[in-house]
Amino acid sequence: MPMLLRTLLRGLVLIVVLVIIGFVAQRGDLGGVFNQEWIDAHVRGPGRNGELLYLVGAALFVAFGLPRQVVSFLGGYAFGLNLGIFLALAATAMGCFISFFFARFIGRNIVSKRFPKRIKKADTFLKDNTFAMTLLIRLLPLGSNFITNLVAGVSSARAMAFITGSTIGYIPQTVIFALLGSGINLEPAFRITLSVVLFVLSAALGIYLYRRYRKNPDLNGAPQ
Repeated sequence: MPMLLRTLLRGLVLIVVLVIIGFVAQRGDLGGVFNQEWIDAHVRGPGRNGELLYLVGAALFVAFGLPRQVVSFLGGYAFGLNLGIFLALAATAMGCFISFFFARFIGRNIVSKRFPKRIKKADTFLKDNTFAMTLLIRLLPLGSNFITNLVAGVSSARAMAFITGSTIGYIPQTVIFALLGSGINLEPAFRITLSVVLFVLSAALGIYLYRRYRKNPDLNGAPQ
C-alpha cells in the first residue's frame, strides 16, 4: 500500500474515532461526563485554574506518550479554536521539553540501551543544524513523537533548537485537530470537513518532504 494512502487511512481513522467520541460525549451518553455542561462547570468555569489544569495534565500526557493529536482535539473541544490551539501547542511543547530532558539527565542509560541505532542516526542528522532538521522531522509523517523526544535527548542535539523546531513543526496538526475538536460544539459540518481537507493536504505535504529528503544523501541519517 502506498505510503500516502497508509498515512491518510491512519489519520482518517483517528479523526473518525475522535469525532464519534466527541459527539457521544456531547450527547451525554457518557453519563454526563465531558458534555458541554460538564466542560463549562469543570474546565471553562474555573477560568485560569481550568486552563492551567488542562495545560499541566496535557503536558504530562504528551511527555509520557499520549498522541499529541488527541491533546489538540481535547483542547479545541474544551476551549474553542483559538484558545484550544494556544493551550494544546503550549502543552505539547512542554511535553516535548519534559521527555527530552528526562532522557538527557535521568533516563540516558535506559534510552541508550533501548534505541542505540536511532540515537546514532539522530546524532548524524541533528548535530549540524538541529533546528531545521527537527522542523523537517516534525513535518514528516513518520515515527513516534515520544520516541523522537527521548532519542533526541540522548543525542547531541542542541536542546533549545530541538524544542523550538519541534514547537513550530507541531503547529499544522495542532491547528487541524483543535479545529476538529471545536467542530463538535460549533459549526460541525464546516469545521470537521475543513479539518479533514487540511489533514489530507498536510499528509500530502509530509509525503512530498519525505520523498525529497530520502533522495538527498545528506539527510539519510534521519531517525525514523
